[in-house]
Formats: sequence, C-alpha cells, structure tokens
Amino acid sequence: MPGGSNNSVNSCNTTSVAYELLYEDEHFLVVAKPAGLLTIPDRFGNKDSLHAALERQYGKIFVVHRLDRETSGVLCFARTEAAHRNLSMQFEHHTVDKYYLLLADGVLHLDEGEINKPIGDHPAVSGKMAIVHSGKPSLTFYRVLERFKRFTLAEALLKTGRTHQVRVHFQSIGYPLAIDPLYGRRSAFLLSEIKLKGFKLGKYSEEERPIMDRTSLHSSRLRIDHPVSGERMEFKAELPKDFQAVLNQLRKWGGEKTGKM
Repeated sequence: MPGGSNNSVNSCNTTSVAYELLYEDEHFLVVAKPAGLLTIPDRFGNKDSLHAALERQYGKIFVVHRLDRETSGVLCFARTEAAHRNLSMQFEHHTVDKYYLLLADGVLHLDEGEINKPIGDHPAVSGKMAIVHSGKPSLTFYRVLERFKRFTLAEALLKTGRTHQVRVHFQSIGYPLAIDPLYGRRSAFLLSEIKLKGFKLGKYSEEERPIMDRTSLHSSRLRIDHPVSGERMEFKAELPKDFQAVLNQLRKWGGEKTGKM
C-alpha cells in the first residue's frame, strides 16, 4: 500500500455519528457509511452528516461522491485539494468501479445484463428521477447472485454516477428495489409477507415490526486508483445486519430458490 497508509478497519463514533473506517492515509479516507446517515447536510437544514463528523476528527475534508441517506456502504473522501481533483476526475471519466448489492422485487429472468438508459429529473415529481430522453447517459451492469420465489439478490456495477441510478434503472426494467417507497412497492420488509400462514405476532406485540425499513441497497465494493501513487485499490463493506437479516429470512421462508450463482 502507499506510504503512510493505515488499512485497518476501525469503528468510529464521533459525537453520536457512527461509521467504520476502512482506510486512511494523508491523501484520502475510505469509510463505510451506515444507513440513515446523510453524506452531507441536506437542503432541509439537517446538518448531522458523515462529512461533518469526519471534519470534526480530521479537519478539512473534500467530498468526492455521495450515497443516499438510506443507502449503506463504501464512500471515499479526499484530504487534500490535489487528491480531490484526482479522485473527482476518476469519477468523471468513469474509471472507478462502484459495486452495489441490491434486493429486487421479483425474479430476474436473466443471469446478467446491462441497463443503458438516460436519467434525468422526473417531469412531474420534485426530488424524483426518471428515464427521460433528455437525461444524462447512464450505464449499469448487473448479475444475479441468488434468486428466491419473489425476490432477487443481485450485484450492480455502475459505470456512471447518476442520482438514484440503481433505483431508477431497476424500476425501468420492471424490478424495483424490494424496499423503496419512492420507486418501489413497499417502505419496509415484514416477515409476515414471506412467512404467510405460519406467521404469528409475539405474545406482547400488537403491531408487527419490520425486519428492515430502509432502501434495500448497499455499496459493497469500490475500486479506485490511489490519487498519488496510481495503485489500483479495492475496498469492501460488509452487509449491515438488517440487510443480512432479510436475506436469512428469505432463505428460510422465502420459498424454493430458482437458482444461485
């Protein structure tokens, strides 16, 4: 690894903002963002963010790319202006490989494929994106990892970085994310939906609690060139407990699998 590096994985909690440090050196940082945490402050006045937490610990930090609030996984930040320029150009020139794990609603019939459709602002709904002819070119490759009776676990490789790209692209081919209130059919995943007749509420429960209640999308891997040495590097973030819990229940109750790669 480049000089001055620290590739150990550490859990950090800075003024109640928890994240996992995957890599650090004097040029850039790589962290695993938890779901529910903003990458940067939003336009509604919510200032508690991963970027703010990192600046409290490291000083000036430059944002290179972002993840939606409800998406977990790998993010990198630059520590110098030179590193920021270099890393930003890698994203702009699409030389970065961004891999996501997603749980889709429905059983994808192809083992692998690509979605090459332009994405732009939704013509009628503020804050929502859509496939539009005047949108920016957007390219997603995917491969199926595991199929269940009504859902599919897949890996997506993004060669562009459009807002909500995975969510919009998979909705456009008829397989929205299993949990996605904006583009999909549900805002949470309930065990009763897959356990059906065998499901019973707990003795002291009046209302079923969801196994997972955020977007079923996780930034699992990032391949990028070191901004100074040029060394190709890969960083990984393990699936969070809520996402893993959904998969465990699908494997147990989700019906017979139709295939696994």
